[in-house]
Formats: sequence, C-alpha cells, structure tokens
Amino acid sequence: MLYNARYETMPRDELEQLQIERLQTTLNRVYRNVAFYKSMFDENRINIEKIKNIRDIAHLPFTTKDDLRKSYPYNMFAVPLRDIVRIHSTTGRTGKPIAIGYTRNDIQNWSEQVARVLAAAGVTENDFAQIAFDYAMFTGGFGIHYGAEKLGASVIPSSQSGNIQRQIHIMKDYKTTVLLSTPSYALRIAGNLREMGIHPDELNLKTGLFGAEPWGEATRSRIEEQLHLSAYNIYGVNEMMGPGVSGECSRKSGLHINEDHYIVEIVDPQKGEHLRPGEEGELVITTITREGFPLIRYRTGDLSSIMEGACACGRSTLRMRRVGSRTDDMVVINGINIFPAQIGEVLKKTTGIEPDFQIVIDNHDGEDLIEIKVAVLDNMFDDEVRKLLGLKNTMAASVERELGAAAKVTFVEQETLHTTAGGAVKPVVDNR
Repeated sequence: MLYNARYETMPRDELEQLQIERLQTTLNRVYRNVAFYKSMFDENRINIEKIKNIRDIAHLPFTTKDDLRKSYPYNMFAVPLRDIVRIHSTTGRTGKPIAIGYTRNDIQNWSEQVARVLAAAGVTENDFAQIAFDYAMFTGGFGIHYGAEKLGASVIPSSQSGNIQRQIHIMKDYKTTVLLSTPSYALRIAGNLREMGIHPDELNLKTGLFGAEPWGEATRSRIEEQLHLSAYNIYGVNEMMGPGVSGECSRKSGLHINEDHYIVEIVDPQKGEHLRPGEEGELVITTITREGFPLIRYRTGDLSSIMEGACACGRSTLRMRRVGSRTDDMVVINGINIFPAQIGEVLKKTTGIEPDFQIVIDNHDGEDLIEIKVAVLDNMFDDEVRKLLGLKNTMAASVERELGAAAKVTFVEQETLHTTAGGAVKPVVDNR
C-alpha cells in the first residue's frame, strides 16, 4: 500500500530535482548555523553554490561518528535550543554518546517516514500495532509509535522491557495484529509461546516489522514459521532520525529508501569512492529535510548495496539490500549497539587494569547471550590481586548498568582466547 503516492512514485528526474533543491537549502543552513560544517567546508575550499546536481555531492567531505562525539552535546544542532522539542542519544564507543535533536517539523517528518514504511508492509488504520522496541533514549520505540499513530493504527506501547510472557498476554487479550520488535525478540516470543502452550493461531498476528539488528532470510523463515505472520525488514539510523530510512514492500525485494528525505550513497569503505549499483560498500546518508540535526554525507558504518531496476510494487524510490555487517567492530546484541572498546572501558574502571578480553556471542531460542572472557595474567595470583576473582559479578553488573546488556564474565588463561592470523586477540567471536 502507498501512503504518499506523490513522493513514493515520483518520476526519477523530478525526484532528483527535489533532492538537489533540498540539498542546497540544507548546505546553506549548516554553513550558516553549524560551526563544524562552516570550518570543514572552508578548510576543504568547498563552494556550496557549485553543488548543482546529485553527483556533485561526491565533492563534499564526509561526516563521521567521531565528528559527532567531538561536538557533544549540542554543537551539531542547526537551530537554537529553544526550537528543539526532543532529544535522543546513542551509546558512546567509549562512554561518550551522541545527542540527537529534533524540531517539531522533524518529528512530523519522522512520523511520515515511518508511516510509509508501515504502509508498505501492509499495515493500515484497522491494525493493532504492538511496539516491543524500547521506549528510552534510543529512537526505536518512539519513532515507530509516531508512524503508527500517523497511519491511524491502534498503538499498544508494550516496550521490550519487562516480562516477556506479559507481552504475550497483551498480544492475546488486545488482539494484536502487527508486532514491531527486534528479530531476536520475536524469536523469544515464539519460544515462550511454546512454553506457555499457546499455538500461534490462537493469536491475531498477521504482520511483523523487525529491525535494529542484522538478520537474514533464514531468520525470516523461522519467525514466519513460528509466529504465523509475514515478516518485513525495516532500517533506520539513530543519527538520521531512527527507524524510517527504508523498509520492505510486499515484494520483499530490497528496502525502499525515503529519498525525498535522504540522499543515499554506497562508497568503498577504504577509498571513499562511489561504487556502482549492486556493489557492496559503506552506506553514506545525507539528510535533506532535517532541521535540528542535519548531517552531510554521514558514514553509517553499515554495509549494503543499491539494487538495480524498478520494483514491481510501483514505487520509484531506490532500494537498498539489507544490512548484514559493518565496517567497524560494532556488534548488535538484542538490539543494543556495543563496541568492544566500551566493554574495555568498563573493565578498566571496575578493576583498575586493562586486561585482554574477548566477547563471545551465542544465540539460544532467539535470545543473544554474551560471555566476556577476561584473560588472567600470571602476576594476578598474589594474595592482594586474588580478590579480583570476587569481582566477576561486579564486572557483569557494571556492563549491564552502563551498556544495557546482560553478560556472563569468565576468567580464562590468555592462551584460550581466539586470535587472528597475526596473533592478536579477536575482540569478538560471534557464533550466531
């Protein structure tokens, strides 16, 4: 179903003209109002008046996560703080987050983007949408909530926290037709259904939209088989708006990008050069309607590609392949973005030392399980430092408190940690 046919089926030449006009407006806004961009454009001798077509965007410098961290909290905002009506944030790689500001117009645009993604998956005003994304500083719960209300669906804001069996009781009692969550959480729901002796056909589920962590066709098949619904992939980036950047239509052949709000590029992660459609590279996104927190050529770190050809659904917007991996060492665990460096900082603060460690990730019945293996050195076995053995629970509690992810901590010998071909300790062993 089309939510906004004007933009979703706009001829390509008209869409590109709209994009360049909105890009030029955005470039002028950030040059005037964001010191970071004024300085960066001046240093690179960028004349924004010469950006005349979409291909010219390649002349502009990239924006990175490190740039955003250095500007924390408000230096990247392009409007006065009195015009910011909402602030979300990401977790920081080493404890420093990224603050994301929204104006009232940003919230309205965000709602529209998510409404399109939901409608593309067949959600209508007659649906009961249970949102099992977290409602917190992360963007997932709120973004989906806005879009579902914009579409006219009945919203059930159940969030991801709390007893999972309560989620199922809500789902059953309120006759939920649409589930929105991470794919791993959907599989946990399926597992609990079996334990509770509830057959999926006793529910009213027909559609599921899942995102916030990588998942493939095998996981789609498991979810559809175990919950008896049709599963769709959605994609968002906290630094953009959150969910709503793109989503699958009924054809399930790539994710349609909301191109009247974003310009998307695929570049070589090392060289930064444009890649052709079909070639996998780093997803780079420029916002062209964002007021509070506009970003120019933001390197997401996600790996994807642009699909060639038009979609049979009738939309003219570009499609991107699902994101399955990243350019950096970030991992997504139960929908939470975690960098190994974050865990290293927690271990250092907790123990006062910098031990070698390794994150081991497994999945059991749809739930990601984390084990942090900490290498114990020979000189750690005197009477004084032996107390470190009693810190395992403290370390695990610190990781959960600061990163929001439960983890088991195990002390091991250095030699048992998996290493790379060069002999270095692999920061992550992902067995999912």
